Amino acid sequence: MKLKIFLSGMASVFILNTAIAQTTPTPANEVLSAAVKKAKAEKKNVLLMFHASWCGWCHKMDASLKDPAIKPFFDRNYVIADIVVYEHDLAKKSLENPGAAELLKKYNNADQGLPTWLVFDQDQNLLADSQMRPEGAALTSKGENVGCPAAEKEVAYFISTLKKSSKMTAKELDEVAVVFRKNEIKRN
Repeated sequence: MKLKIFLSGMASVFILNTAIAQTTPTPANEVLSAAVKKAKAEKKNVLLMFHASWCGWCHKMDASLKDPAIKPFFDRNYVIADIVVYEHDLAKKSLENPGAAELLKKYNNADQGLPTWLVFDQDQNLLADSQMRPEGAALTSKGENVGCPAAEKEVAYFISTLKKSSKMTAKELDEVAVVFRKNEIKRN
C-alpha cells in the first residue's frame, strides 16, 4: 500500500513538472506591452533585452546590469524586460517568446546578433537601440550592433543612450561605464 501511495505521488510530481516545463513563454508583444504599462505607472522607460541561452555575451550583459554597483541606477530609470529569441538547440526552442523574431524585425533589428536591446518610452515609442549609427542617422537605418558593450566606443555609445533616456547623473554613468568596460578586459 505504501508503495502505491509513493508511486502515485511520484507520478503526480512528474506530471506537474512536465506541465510546467511545457508552458509556452509569453508572446514577445505581450512582454513589451506589460513592460510599457509598468513603465508608464512608474514613470520610467523600458529596456527590452533580446537574448538566448547559448549567448555568452547575453549572460555578460545580464550580469553587468545586475552588478550591485549599478543595478540601482537601472532600477530607478528603466523597466527591464527580457525576451528569448534565436535558440539553436531544438530542445531549447520552447524557451523562445513567440513573435520575438518578428518584434526584432518590426524595430529594424533582425539579424543584428545578440544581445540586442531596445529602449522605449512610456508610450512605446522607440528611443534607441543597440545599433551604432553615424551621428544623425535614423533608427530605421542599419548600424553595427554593440550587443553587450565592452569596447571603449561601444560603452561610449551605450552611455550616450542612457544619458538620453534616463535621469542618471554623470557620476552614475561613469560607474556604468566602468562595469561594462570590465567585459572588454575579461575578453582580452
